Amino acid sequence: MELRIGATQLRCHPCAAPTSFRGRTCLSFSRRVSLRSVGGEGGIRSLARRGGVGVRVNAMGGGCGVERLERLETLERVQSGVLGEYPDAAALREVMDLGVDRLAAAAAAVRDRREDGDVVTFSPKVFIPLTRVCRDFCGYCTFAAPPRPGQAVYMSVDEVLEVARAGVEAGCTEALFTLGDKPELLYDQAKHELEALGHASTVSYAAEVARIVLKETGLLPHMNVGVMSRDDVTLLRRVSVSQGLMLESVSEKLLEPGGPHYKCPDKIPSARLSSIAAAGEEKVPFTSGLLIGIGETREERLQALLALRDLHKQYGHIQEIIIQNFRAKKGTAMTRAAEPPLAELEWTIAMARLVFGASMSIQAPPNLTPTMADGKEWKRIIDAGINDWGGVSPVTKDWVNPEAPWPHVNLLAAATAEAGKLMVPRLAVYPCYINELWQDPEVLKSVRVHENSLGYARAEGWSPGLAKDASFSFVDCNLSNSTGSSSGNHSKRMMDPAKISVGTDGTMHPPRSLDRGAYGMDVRRILKRIEGAEEPSEAEVTRLFRSVGPEFLEIVKAADELRARVNGEKVSYVINRNINYTNVCGYRCQFCAFSKGKLSEDLRGKPYRLSLEEISRRAVEAWERGATEVCMQGGIHPEFTGETYLEILKAVKKAVPELHVHAFSPLEVFQGASTLGISVEEFLVELKNAGLGSLPGTAAEVLDDEVRSLLCPDKINTTQWLEIMETAHKIGLRTTSTIMFGHLDRPYHWARHLLRLRNLARKTGGFSEFVPLPFVHMQAPVYLKGRARKGPTSRECVLMHSIARLVLHPFITNIQASWVKMGPGGAQALLAAGCNDMGGSLMNESITRAAGASHGEELPPKEMERLILSTGKKPHQRTTLYGDAPQQQRLRAFSALPLI
Repeated sequence: MELRIGATQLRCHPCAAPTSFRGRTCLSFSRRVSLRSVGGEGGIRSLARRGGVGVRVNAMGGGCGVERLERLETLERVQSGVLGEYPDAAALREVMDLGVDRLAAAAAAVRDRREDGDVVTFSPKVFIPLTRVCRDFCGYCTFAAPPRPGQAVYMSVDEVLEVARAGVEAGCTEALFTLGDKPELLYDQAKHELEALGHASTVSYAAEVARIVLKETGLLPHMNVGVMSRDDVTLLRRVSVSQGLMLESVSEKLLEPGGPHYKCPDKIPSARLSSIAAAGEEKVPFTSGLLIGIGETREERLQALLALRDLHKQYGHIQEIIIQNFRAKKGTAMTRAAEPPLAELEWTIAMARLVFGASMSIQAPPNLTPTMADGKEWKRIIDAGINDWGGVSPVTKDWVNPEAPWPHVNLLAAATAEAGKLMVPRLAVYPCYINELWQDPEVLKSVRVHENSLGYARAEGWSPGLAKDASFSFVDCNLSNSTGSSSGNHSKRMMDPAKISVGTDGTMHPPRSLDRGAYGMDVRRILKRIEGAEEPSEAEVTRLFRSVGPEFLEIVKAADELRARVNGEKVSYVINRNINYTNVCGYRCQFCAFSKGKLSEDLRGKPYRLSLEEISRRAVEAWERGATEVCMQGGIHPEFTGETYLEILKAVKKAVPELHVHAFSPLEVFQGASTLGISVEEFLVELKNAGLGSLPGTAAEVLDDEVRSLLCPDKINTTQWLEIMETAHKIGLRTTSTIMFGHLDRPYHWARHLLRLRNLARKTGGFSEFVPLPFVHMQAPVYLKGRARKGPTSRECVLMHSIARLVLHPFITNIQASWVKMGPGGAQALLAAGCNDMGGSLMNESITRAAGASHGEELPPKEMERLILSTGKKPHQRTTLYGDAPQQQRLRAFSALPLI
């Protein structure tokens, strides 16, 4: 409704701001007015009564209640994003005097709009104080100290490496270099030491040491070296993943006599802003922030935040804003200065979030948080809008604040969970800066070793193909149970509390139920849609792949329940033999360590080509050992034609007519047809007539050309792969389907892959199963060149199988766990995550072993069934197309002696 007094128009609306008004109607104005213009408070109340509107003037306390309502309305517009990601300064100043609780609630709502709004990150680090000598004399600092007789100004390389190696052992990924600013300009001792070390500046020495740390330990350097020139920034960019410089404040009065920055040439705001701008020009991911409570005003804090925002809007390089509260230290000029209360820290955090919006990471150091009697101070900080704790070290102290020890990561993770968030380790560079634009190419290689598909830290020792720690990540993790209250496999990590690592759910602490209604697409809603037979969107499937903690467990539980409804408690497997007839290949797939060029011997094994006699012998031997299938694939040999594949097929069928031949990838089919000058359909018909029983769905890798153009640029593209599969289904040949994941790809690529398979399966019904194949990195060229991750993490492996079960239903109903890639224990655990099939016994497997895997030779039926029975499920020996294996072959399989 609208009411009018003279020229003043008022409108009534449901108030979303004051808690005391919820469910009522209150007044706001179309333009700012004074109480006098409407006859004072009595006039407002009289007007309200005439309009049937309830109003409480001054209900929020302090100042004009009407103007307060206007500010609340502005805050709602800031919070909701109506004013954009970066609200203008006028709007921010309008709301800055509102109560801290209101600002914090709005800031938290903005934070929760993040894609990872349920996560609070931290960086496991070592603190390396390369030098504590500084030319500045800040009134609050105990870190800086003048040179002392008999003591070196700089840490030696060996001293630094000792600290860094201890960090590696503890699971750290960041080497934080923090040092005094340009001591060589003030102290001769510093200058002479640098000369002896072969350097003209502290920055130059810091760059050399950072390079050595990166090369020798793999820790990722983050450089805090003080005010820098553009040349300094460029030099450090070559050896670090990120750099930092706290702006602290823009208040010039702090430089005056008696101020904390008196006699501190490197604390001049313009100089610090110039360094931050230089980092932007050089494309360096950057950390900055404020030090509050040293004599600045709230308005000056807002000015500092806006100055940083202006630089970020120009360059896009600021990855995090630190809000650090002053702590009085003995022996400093400010030893008796009052420390800012928790409310001031909350206010500044909230305003930083409102200034920078959802995308910026806002950080507050947990070891400096003012304590509260109820012990809820960390919750208050989270509720004010942070999404990051900064660096936390299990090895070194906070040299800048030595009186404030780091909290134990498990304690901090538990407090974070209690506040309704999940603590996840990150790297010293944030995910959106992990690319060629923002990283030196050599540095980027080291980043990829440490990252997972979300750009967070891997924080686990297991990778696909490794025998080591397979049971650690999967066995006994109890991924799903009747209540869905799994621990997420944190128990073994908690037994080694000094090691920074995550559970299979991807978090640092056993999760609990979280309220997810405030942010993004609700996982429960997506799962409900899938359960209702609605096709999920790419964004929704991507969202599922980002899940950690309770969401991860909900997905696993839903997948396992669907598996039980569709497949019951039966777990199938097939007795088969892999025959890889050649490893010579003219293609250059970047993930493949199996194939060889004719003269290449730089990877595992020498080039070979099996004769038709040897292929036939292996097929006969497989049949005699109980196999019902031979799976045949190989490299794309330059001398092979379509006739070669037909000869191989005919030789096997002649030797053992009853044996099912599951052979020839879509790439081999494509090459065979091309060499014969016939269509793919014509060639498939010839193969079928010659005895081909089904096709493997390999060569799919990731069905997205954005990935394929880098991973296998000379291979068939996505459309061609799908067309070959569709053609095979059309003529009555069933095929499997696969994905090879965990290298260059990201969750949205996986979503596209699954949806493309789903669409084709719905159209043809020709896929017998889906087989996720985790990337085995150890000998893969793309990894050795530093361009790929170390394969998927345990969380990603579990999610791939679970989400595939959900997304591909009801068109593909068999989901297979690859014991070759995952290890037998890993595959066993996946039987609780939506899988109903353990694949084949293999007898021989060369491709995965060539990539460096520890598994792959053979898993005999006795061991296969033991693994299945130990999960409480019933083993079922099947044929390729999921029929019952003949009794005769089953008996042969169980009595077969090991291959020599």
